Amino acid sequence: MADINVDVLVIGAGPTGLGAAKRLNHINGPSWLIVDANEKAGGLASTDTTPEGFLYDVGGHVIFSHYKYFDDCLDEALPKEDDWYTHQRISYVRYKGLWVPYPFQNNISMLPDEDKVKCVEGMIDAALEHRVANTKPKDFDEWILRNCGEGVANIFMRPYNYKVWAVPTTKMQCEWLGERVAAPNVKLVTKNVILNKTAGNWGPNATFRFPARDGTGGIWIAVSNTLPEKKKRYGKHGEVTKVDAEKKIVTLGDGTTVKYGKLINTMAVDHLVEKMGNQELVSLSKGLYYSSTHVIGVGIRGERPERIGDKCWLYFPEDNCPFYRATIFSNYSPYNQPEAGAKLPTLYNADGSKASSDEAKEGPYWSIMLEVSQSTVKPVDEENLLKDCIQGLINTEMLKPEDEIVSTYHRKFDHGYPTPSLEREGVLKELLPKLQDMDIWSRGRFGSWRYEVGNQDHSFMLGVEAADNIVNGAVELTLNYPDFVNGRQNTERRLAQSFVFGVKEDLPN
Repeated sequence: MADINVDVLVIGAGPTGLGAAKRLNHINGPSWLIVDANEKAGGLASTDTTPEGFLYDVGGHVIFSHYKYFDDCLDEALPKEDDWYTHQRISYVRYKGLWVPYPFQNNISMLPDEDKVKCVEGMIDAALEHRVANTKPKDFDEWILRNCGEGVANIFMRPYNYKVWAVPTTKMQCEWLGERVAAPNVKLVTKNVILNKTAGNWGPNATFRFPARDGTGGIWIAVSNTLPEKKKRYGKHGEVTKVDAEKKIVTLGDGTTVKYGKLINTMAVDHLVEKMGNQELVSLSKGLYYSSTHVIGVGIRGERPERIGDKCWLYFPEDNCPFYRATIFSNYSPYNQPEAGAKLPTLYNADGSKASSDEAKEGPYWSIMLEVSQSTVKPVDEENLLKDCIQGLINTEMLKPEDEIVSTYHRKFDHGYPTPSLEREGVLKELLPKLQDMDIWSRGRFGSWRYEVGNQDHSFMLGVEAADNIVNGAVELTLNYPDFVNGRQNTERRLAQSFVFGVKEDLPN
């Protein structure tokens, strides 16, 4: 006999697990329990605070949404107007000492003349070839060449994507692209080059929300707080140590056993199959690739400089810095850094030289968050990474050598990005159904391994839709039809819908 018996067990309290728990609580049908090894909810969408009081998310997270149900749940968790800030995305690519507006391939009018020529020639060649092509691109690299041409490929797309994914573009498939990468309009680009104009905001996150307090992690703690306490087990006694899929029993860190009818798993699927001890599935999961992410934070004393302004996030394709993206985290909320009156000593200057005094002084303060990828193909000097990143900030003119650094942060996330490798779909089309045959719904950024539905809204809805599939057989649109959900307003589910029907049947005989 198990210690706990539930209809549905949810493993993991990140966005996907919380989406499943939220929906199960809303439907109020099957019994359920959610478990997580961490003391607080959030998973890969949580936030750390440094001893000095600077906040850093697990990489660049912002809130934009394709689903009304997701919006409803966030608004219920953080209902007040002053819980949120809304921002216009202000995003640039750093290239040859210039800030080129994002997306790069739509703004080559900003480049030096010789690069403009290379890019426009490449785009024209690509457009001409594209007209007669009767096959789909075989990989991401071919997609780049067909859509952007050789010039943009060599100047930006290839080096930037290698820095992000830590694998060459020839090793990635292109089914995942959808709204993730802007395909340029050759006529518009040419017109902008001639008129010396820039192209406007592209993509789903041109406007985004960010929580006022506690970073992105604060959202998920607030969502978790809307769930009944007795149905949550977080921390050591919520850590999954073993999954017996045959007996449908999960063993937790404190020895507690949980018997389930259905399992919604949101931990990385390669970790799940190891905990199951199923050698067939373990060897199958070896065909899935991922890269690790290093998040580096730098807290600086002083007014935010004019050269930084109200920029949100910035892209770095060149090799003069290890990071591929920088977020001006202090621009998202004034609560992401200590108050101006807080007294902090200078650790050292940006160029590594000793501070002029050890005395703690007042601010104001601002902060930068950096992301660096790592894989077996792209190793990283982890010991010197913080130092190399600060030098990279000087190289790209984000920092001046004399800037006073008052706080630093470095954390490595082993599973950072699920790589859309050429082998991915072959593995998933075998692995996920095999798990489902065992009554295991593996979902989430690494639970179902599809990056194109790995944002916070998608991840949350993967959990919601898994719960609906278990309860009433509804099709999981986000998992199976990413382009469909990304191309429409998904308004069918609402938190206000009731599943309580109280009228007693009174029919004539």
